[in-house]
Amino acid sequence: MSDKDLEQAEQSRISRRKLVKYAGVGATLAAASPVVGATAAFADEEEERGKKPGDSRGRTWRAGDHHVHSEYSGEFDTSSNPPKFHKGADAVYPIVTNAIMAKNFGLTWAMCTDHGGPTHSRVNLEQAYPDLLRSRKLVPEVLQFWGMEFDAPSLDHHTLMIPRHEDEAKQLFELESRFAKYDAFPSDPGRDTEAKMIEFLKVARNMPLKPIVIAHHASRSAPGLGVYGQDTPREFRNGNNVAPDVYIGFEGAPGHQAGPLNGGDRGGYGNYPTHGGFDQMTARVGGLWDSLLGEGRRWWITATSDSHVHWTRGGSDFWPGEYSKTHVLARQDYADIMDGLRSGRIWVGTGDLIQSLDVTAGAQGRKAEMGETITLSRRNKSDVEIEIRFRPLDGVNANGDRPEVRRVDLIVGNITGPSADVNADTNPTTKVVARFGPRDWRRQGAEYVIRHTLRDVEQDMYARVRGTSTDEMEPLADGLESPWDDLWFYSNPVFVRVR
Repeated sequence: MSDKDLEQAEQSRISRRKLVKYAGVGATLAAASPVVGATAAFADEEEERGKKPGDSRGRTWRAGDHHVHSEYSGEFDTSSNPPKFHKGADAVYPIVTNAIMAKNFGLTWAMCTDHGGPTHSRVNLEQAYPDLLRSRKLVPEVLQFWGMEFDAPSLDHHTLMIPRHEDEAKQLFELESRFAKYDAFPSDPGRDTEAKMIEFLKVARNMPLKPIVIAHHASRSAPGLGVYGQDTPREFRNGNNVAPDVYIGFEGAPGHQAGPLNGGDRGGYGNYPTHGGFDQMTARVGGLWDSLLGEGRRWWITATSDSHVHWTRGGSDFWPGEYSKTHVLARQDYADIMDGLRSGRIWVGTGDLIQSLDVTAGAQGRKAEMGETITLSRRNKSDVEIEIRFRPLDGVNANGDRPEVRRVDLIVGNITGPSADVNADTNPTTKVVARFGPRDWRRQGAEYVIRHTLRDVEQDMYARVRGTSTDEMEPLADGLESPWDDLWFYSNPVFVRVR
């Protein structure tokens, strides 16, 4: 870009409505203008050098999205050898456009996750990665992770998130070229096995800078409630056993949430629907997520856009951050964002129903927050105080609405250890132990506060929270209702250990 172009871009302004409708290269340059020429996204690296993992200084809730597609989700002409890649067949926006839209809707971190295919590892390395580097310079306010929508052996798609470092492109190339089930040309059926997935996770866990792996739209191929498709409880357990600090969870709220706005299925779940926009594995109290937590697993949920084509252009998607957000308690630093994801310092929400959420468990002078564990002495019978703090939206969301929280639920389950059945998908001890309405919370500054006492806790347990703008006691199966009228937020759990 010439100096003249930069000068013209810096003088340009674009409204949110126009940006949403016309986003593309031209809109991207105009919207990027306030930040063109600013320092790169490594700006706080020096500040971070003095901080160790676990250091909470400077942490706040930072919204992001780890599942966003660009024009590099394309197609391959396999009539030639090597195959020829064509951009824009499946998703259409440049990487920098996605970053601009993420910034516009309040995200501070995002991740490019394009589809694989025959020899796609080289497309990522030689074509997409240079575009990511340019996008980082144009939009330094958004930390832009490198990775892909991994064609996981024997499973549906997964996030493969690479730590930010000098050789991040080489690290992704190594993993994609060796293990993505569609990368080989000619195709290799031996790549599409659970054994290959386990091999991949073993390699990933032994890397000096470990990636993160998160399952996408885990029940999209499921034909019914409690009946699973490509992703199964057994495979989640086996993978998490092998690499618990790499294979860390699944999307609680999948992308493609705008489907009903064009007459389609919410989330693209055409076989069995989502419930309140959330996958059945998460939405069903006492279901698979609770079964995994009941084993003591640190298994987290996220929410993403899976953005390909915006719904106003005939797609089924919202922009990154327009509807779904994954909030991570972290500093504005690549490493701390990944540490937050790995450690479960996460809550998720749709439609900006709330702006912040904190859940703590306290007893015997100790306290733990989301993703953390409080350890109690068995010798002293103890009550556990659960405190829930949430901040309502100050203003309107991306749809121009002022959503209101109508109810908050506290969900508690026992931790009983590993299940003898690797296909188990229920935790019968998990219950909604309390439901709170507006009369049950009190204002404290900009936040609402709820307190609840769990009496005489004598065994290991976990607590998690959800809230909604609806009157549904449990999230109902979704139809063609507007996603803006059906908003939810979910926390990740806090754990209580009795010793």
